[in-house]
Amino acid sequence: MIREQLIPRGISDPNVLKAMETVPRHLFVEDALRGQAYGDFSLPIGEGQTISQPYVVALMTQSLGLTPDSTVLEIGTGCGYQTAILSQLCAKVFTVERIKPLMIRARKSFDQLHYLNIVCKVDDGTMGWKANAPYDAIMVTAAGPAIPEALVAQLAEQGRMVLPVGDRQSQELVLVSKKEGRIDQTTIEHVRFVPLIGEQGWQG
Repeated sequence: MIREQLIPRGISDPNVLKAMETVPRHLFVEDALRGQAYGDFSLPIGEGQTISQPYVVALMTQSLGLTPDSTVLEIGTGCGYQTAILSQLCAKVFTVERIKPLMIRARKSFDQLHYLNIVCKVDDGTMGWKANAPYDAIMVTAAGPAIPEALVAQLAEQGRMVLPVGDRQSQELVLVSKKEGRIDQTTIEHVRFVPLIGEQGWQG
């Protein structure tokens, strides 16, 4: 996965590569799919959701430029694999998932693997997690029609946010940075994600 999928496609941050090598991806998918866990594609995780392909996980993570002191907000815990990758690179991850059964399974995986710097809750992720803001970095793992204003407000000065934005069929992965209160946006590449459901996303 590292040599064939990530490095040839521009994933160069050694800390991201180490996290991708360390976190056991197969433990975050259903038993029947474990043989496909490291393939270059997304996989279903139940509840109509997916685990992103390894390259997209690495690309989004690398785009945030995390440091060991970073505090990260993740919107869309899913199976917890992306959360686990983030947890290896920062001080703390606050993660929000709207589907309770997915959060229960993810929390069980975090506990089994002793990933102790992850804090979870079930809620509308489009509204963020205001109580712990501001965040040095925010990652959104579902696609909305626009960048949620609540998340922009919770991003720290000099912070970075990565998220897919577009319609329900096709989106662009966007990197948002906040400098002196101003927001800059850069398109990274075209992607396809499940829809971001919530007050500041799609309505269902």
